[in-house]
Amino acid sequence: MTEAEFEAELKRQGFDDIATGGLRPNESRVEHAHGYDVRGFVLEGAIALTCDGERREFRAGDVFTMPAGRRHSEQAGPDGLRYVIGRRR
Repeated sequence: MTEAEFEAELKRQGFDDIATGGLRPNESRVEHAHGYDVRGFVLEGAIALTCDGERREFRAGDVFTMPAGRRHSEQAGPDGLRYVIGRRR
């Protein structure tokens, strides 16, 4: 899947806030929750998401989701992370 295809899919699914971003190598974000659903596509690098003690890793080409209100922490891989995400309230 390409970045453009993923963005088109986000729009079809009602994700109206679409952005690109990233994290520095090994950057982490403490446990938190969002007030919106997230659907993301890893463009480069990797991210590990931990929810309820379960850690899942996503690499370039993977899609991840996080429902609104779900507490989680984030950890970028050693090469950092570049992604495109959609937010849906």
